[in-house]
Amino acid sequence: MRETRNAQASIFEHYSNHEYGIRLQKLSEVLDRHPGILDLVAADLIDTSVAAVGRTGLSAESVLRCLLLKQQRGLSYEQLAFHLSDSVTYRTFARLPAHLSPSRSCLQSTIRSIKPETLEQAHQVLTRSLLDTGVASLDKLRIDSTVVASPIAPPSDSQLLNDGVRVISRLLAKSKTDTGLKVRFTDKRKAAKSLAFRIFNAKQAVKNELYPELLKITRRVVKQADRGHQQVVDGTEACAATRKWLEALAHYRDLTARVIEQTERRVIQGERVPSGDKIVSLFEPHTDIIVKGFRDVQYGHKINLSSEVRGFITALTIEEGNPGDKTLFLPVLDYHRSVLGKLPRSVVADGGYASQANVAAGRAMGLKHVVFHKPVGVSLTAMGVKSKTFKALRHFRAGIEGNISELKRAFGAAKAMWKGHDGFKAFVWASALSYNLVRLARLGPD
Repeated sequence: MRETRNAQASIFEHYSNHEYGIRLQKLSEVLDRHPGILDLVAADLIDTSVAAVGRTGLSAESVLRCLLLKQQRGLSYEQLAFHLSDSVTYRTFARLPAHLSPSRSCLQSTIRSIKPETLEQAHQVLTRSLLDTGVASLDKLRIDSTVVASPIAPPSDSQLLNDGVRVISRLLAKSKTDTGLKVRFTDKRKAAKSLAFRIFNAKQAVKNELYPELLKITRRVVKQADRGHQQVVDGTEACAATRKWLEALAHYRDLTARVIEQTERRVIQGERVPSGDKIVSLFEPHTDIIVKGFRDVQYGHKINLSSEVRGFITALTIEEGNPGDKTLFLPVLDYHRSVLGKLPRSVVADGGYASQANVAAGRAMGLKHVVFHKPVGVSLTAMGVKSKTFKALRHFRAGIEGNISELKRAFGAAKAMWKGHDGFKAFVWASALSYNLVRLARLGPD
């Protein structure tokens, strides 16, 4: 059974005198001072119903430390496996036994077993500790939002239709292996791929001529999926492999049908399809379309976050859709009050959050200052601050841009690379947790 901690340290543990080796040593000391984080992670990794016999594999402690290494160094699983087998400093930080060098697949399966809710709770435990010990302060708080991209290419209707044909046809082709029943179908993958390529490179007039043909092929493949689904239901006995195949076929069939509908509305009928009705990826269907300004379109999820004077991220939420910033202001304050048990003294946010209602609600909670760095529709008089105080808080707010930049650039939050909605959320929370831990290691002991 997997262990929570490594029972005994190796006599060969050694950190390099290089700047990064010293930083990892300090980060290791920070983790040792916050055992509550490890206990949360261990609950996801250790099955208490399994007998404590046989090989133990990576301890929960090593898995957590490998996750932190991966996030702060921006490593792939293959690169992480190499460094753990090659570097004494990395092995010392990860507290790997001398006989153990985890493979890429081992690292991937264990790290991804940590739930996003667990990483969120770990972030809350660390933040409460920082506030209780006085390392972090809520004397001043700054709020802003940004977008974390999903791991997809910029979408196009032709490519989405081609993806639907390709995935459904692949499932039908594997029906004999996965269910024991061979489903007969006409393979249209080559034709769909050719049409999608021609549409992508054609002028608009030619695209309008080619789209109906690609739609016709895709509708035919969807009908084949319906027939194949029914054949397997009627002709096989229910088992885990068959149910998995049926669920996958139904999942991609429904998504492809939605792509057909949105393509007909947008291309054939010339209708403007709302962002909320669009599918931008068959493989990451949770992805939102985030429009900033008139031309800047991003594909992922909006995150709303706050940081304090020393740059620690005190709150973070992953939003659904593209809510206006005005609606995201009060939830941050509610989070600090209900989860962290403390409210800031002064709050400053981007101009997009500005509203008289937000000022009134913040003041009603007991905040001394509620300021927006651009007084959009809210004057300084309405905010209840003097010009000198406004300028000081506005300059303080600019620091969150650097916090967001570091979170994205140094901890991978520019694009979440783990698959699925849970994977997206887990990646973002892993980045935020790593960011706070590394910042704490840099600032010194708490």
